[in-house]
Amino acid sequence: MKLRLVAAMAAAALLSACGLNSVPTAEEAAKAKWAEVQNQYQRRADLIPNLVSTVRAAGAQEKSILVEVTQARAAATQVRVSDADLTDPAKVQAFDRAQNAVTMTLQRLQEAYPELKSQGNYATLMTQLEGTENRIGIARRDYNEAVQGYNTTIRTFPDAIGAKIFYGAKPMIPFQ
Repeated sequence: MKLRLVAAMAAAALLSACGLNSVPTAEEAAKAKWAEVQNQYQRRADLIPNLVSTVRAAGAQEKSILVEVTQARAAATQVRVSDADLTDPAKVQAFDRAQNAVTMTLQRLQEAYPELKSQGNYATLMTQLEGTENRIGIARRDYNEAVQGYNTTIRTFPDAIGAKIFYGAKPMIPFQ
């Protein structure tokens, strides 16, 4: 009887030290940070139609850049990465490429319309987009830090035991 009690206590101590709680905690933190990355990209996507309307109202020239911005936005909103895809490098890279295409077309738009910088609506929208780009950078940094914490948790002893046995944990993919 005493031997069973000692064995049960030893088993409980081993299980408590194998990362049963730290693995899902780290994983959920990384997923929450990913949600913030997606939130900021969605904020940018939501601002683009307003920007396009403002520029269109100011003049019809450089229509090709407006088309590029609209197409880049449409393509970026089609690329989705779910929580389950965070361990697939190809899906994360495809998402990153689509978002970078939006960034590049927005930069071309800003360069093509220097005379609009003094227009109030345009200036306000560009300020909001600039702020959103900063938020995206911060959200990506925070996500990468959370992924680093999660990946470290699932690879270090004793948490690696629980990560492998109970969760089948795989490393998440950070932004490059």
